[in-house]
Amino acid sequence: MKKFTTALVAAALALPSFGFANTAFVPPTPEIAGKAYYLLDYNSQQVLAARDPDARVEPASLTKLMTAYLTFKALKEKRLSLEQTLTVSQRGWKTEGSRMFLDPKVPAKVDDLIKGMIVQSGNDACVTLAEAIAGSEDVFGQLMTQQAQKLGMKNTQFKNATGLPHDGHYTTVHDLGILAAALIRDYPEFYPIYSMKSFTYNNIKQPNRNLLLYRDPNVDGMKTGYTDSAGYNMVTSSHRDGRRVISVVVGTASPEARAVESSKLLNYGLQFFDTPKLYAANTRVSDVSVYKGSEKAVSVGFSGDVFATVAKGQAAKLKADMTTMQPLIAPIKAGQVVGKLTVTLDGKPLLERPVVALKAVEEGGFFSRLWDSLKLMLGWK
Repeated sequence: MKKFTTALVAAALALPSFGFANTAFVPPTPEIAGKAYYLLDYNSQQVLAARDPDARVEPASLTKLMTAYLTFKALKEKRLSLEQTLTVSQRGWKTEGSRMFLDPKVPAKVDDLIKGMIVQSGNDACVTLAEAIAGSEDVFGQLMTQQAQKLGMKNTQFKNATGLPHDGHYTTVHDLGILAAALIRDYPEFYPIYSMKSFTYNNIKQPNRNLLLYRDPNVDGMKTGYTDSAGYNMVTSSHRDGRRVISVVVGTASPEARAVESSKLLNYGLQFFDTPKLYAANTRVSDVSVYKGSEKAVSVGFSGDVFATVAKGQAAKLKADMTTMQPLIAPIKAGQVVGKLTVTLDGKPLLERPVVALKAVEEGGFFSRLWDSLKLMLGWK
């Protein structure tokens, strides 16, 4: 392994003042009146605050974030289309709880079902979509759990598409944060639906239950949930000055409480932290020597933008160390992991990101490979 320190981009070192610059003042996380909470910086994927992040909780209608994720996936894979109409089953029509008031005699468009699921929190819409995608809601629940595992939601199990109470249906606020971020990242074309303040179907207009959509212009999603046993839950996303933070609050006492507690977390994350971009995606950071290849070196960097979240005024103290595999032997594929970046603040690790080859390097000719083999054997550089 070869280690060297790389300079951070100027943007990370010269942040404008927002009132707390150079003070590194970060107050304690505000008191949150709920069972558990989680606050995530979307760009850096760093956790800014949490309480009982891995404790099992009942998600209630926050479950519909995964129902939506699988619906968007089916649309992307052409297994559904927005203009397609679906027949509403008796089970879907009779599903209890919040609904968009589907009529079993009138097929519903997928586009309307998605809005009914997200804005109106329609359980009838969720069952109808689940049956169309998986054949039954039970099988759809299995697909939901499989997708959760793929996303890294290690403490989640889904049994239905709605979030109605069901034995063995559980998640954590940590896992819900992962899901919310994945939904925004993987299906940005559908994310604006989460900011709709109302939706009318079957001549019935229903408001979005996310009260922060009406109170905070920076909030643009995502989902509320409630059952008697779960309490009032909410996943919320807010963006300001190029940053986005995601909060998860569960087990509050009322619709007002979940809005107020979520607002506390969001404002805390946006007010007292910065998230500078350290490196741009697919941009050369350094060159690394290559042995037995058609080229003697390969440019390395990152497959995605690299961000770091720090207290305001602390960006200039960040230090980046890059470790690369040695010897690096061809052939090398574009995007292949060839090292690791570690970013530290005051000597403490802050984040790690894989370093990748930015282009492919084919295997060299016979004599070139022979010469490099000899160099490696004798320890020559």
